Amino acid sequence: MEESRGSRSTGKNAPDGSLRQHLVELLKGGNAHVGILDALENIPQRKRGAYAKGLPHTAWQLLEHLRIAQSDILEFSRNAKHQSPDFPEGYWPKTPAPPSDSAWAKSVRSFRNDLAAMIRLMANPRMDLHAPFLWGDGQNLLREALLLADHNAYHIGQIVDLRRALGIWPEA
Repeated sequence: MEESRGSRSTGKNAPDGSLRQHLVELLKGGNAHVGILDALENIPQRKRGAYAKGLPHTAWQLLEHLRIAQSDILEFSRNAKHQSPDFPEGYWPKTPAPPSDSAWAKSVRSFRNDLAAMIRLMANPRMDLHAPFLWGDGQNLLREALLLADHNAYHIGQIVDLRRALGIWPEA
């Protein structure tokens, strides 16, 4: 794993300590919006590939899109040699439904693991949030963490809307 140069933070009381904590909370979700694992919880197998009237994606398509995009952002953030999928087709699954229960479970597990890896990377005080990566076009870890949080929140909202439209969202 490559690190950006010029660390600014060296401990929990370092200047970026509070920012890092807020970013962790933002990435985990649940403050201003539903967290991803809550949004995916208890989606019946028969509904994972179902379309709802007026909505363009299934739960499987949204989960896989989230997983692929998050993996891309994580790998870009830690690996100068990473190659992103072709856009847009490389960011979406080929089918509306998962091929099996195990494919669904694997996708959820991979999403959870990559999110934890991004949080560890971003929370590491040796990683400078502000220094441009030695690769890319001036991106830095702060930008990538914010991009990931924004992207995930958008699609989590779509999952909640889809579940409501399919009648499978738990009412409070």
